[in-house]
Amino acid sequence: MPLIDSHCHLNYLEDAQGILQRAAEADVAGMLCIGVDQEHMSEVLEFTVYDHIWATAGEHPGACSGDASWVAGFVDHPQVVALGEMGLDYFYEKEPAKQAAQRHTFAQQLELAANHKLPVVIHTREAQTDTLDLLNEQPDVVGVLHCFTESWEMASAALDMGFYISISGIVTFRNADNVREVAEKVPQDRLLVETDAPWLAPVPQRGATNEPAFVAHTARYLADLRNEDPHHLAQYTSENFFRLFSRAAD
Repeated sequence: MPLIDSHCHLNYLEDAQGILQRAAEADVAGMLCIGVDQEHMSEVLEFTVYDHIWATAGEHPGACSGDASWVAGFVDHPQVVALGEMGLDYFYEKEPAKQAAQRHTFAQQLELAANHKLPVVIHTREAQTDTLDLLNEQPDVVGVLHCFTESWEMASAALDMGFYISISGIVTFRNADNVREVAEKVPQDRLLVETDAPWLAPVPQRGATNEPAFVAHTARYLADLRNEDPHHLAQYTSENFFRLFSRAAD
């Protein structure tokens, strides 16, 4: 059963043809290439010439400019299926003024998503309260908390708001007990799987440059962790992907 890599950064990888060939050999039938800033959006969109690759447009907290209004220029692009990657990262950013700027650009993008009925891709790290508060301000917005590494309490709150949880190769790391706890508990109809390539390659590829083909390792690990058939996990995570990112199904 083909898998979907629900979050990757293909424009940061080399050897695009080799990457796509290895993904096909690993039964990875689709990829969502994530936009993180205005500067690299043209590179992200180049990959959407392939029918099985879609894009998002957004301003990552690590690229926070203080004004994410540029994202509005991509809401009607036929291959842009969501807004993001957006959110809050207080792990890397400790300065209060810059954290405030992150909140402002996050709120901008959430409002834009609400106005255009688009799902969102959320990055959150050590910013649980502020992330949930901002999501609560836009109750009509749904999306995914990608590469989830926070607590089950946060995951549960997001699930209650209609969000999905995406698990990356971190779940295979020895010290990732909190991620495994979440991965075991997420309901089947809310689980996605991703690489976040080129980072965070799963065991047994840990230390290598990550790529979409490696989502198969994470999926097999997840299936074993959840005591599920790998083909069933591939089926329902793919169905979840197209339900959330409905433009990709058109």
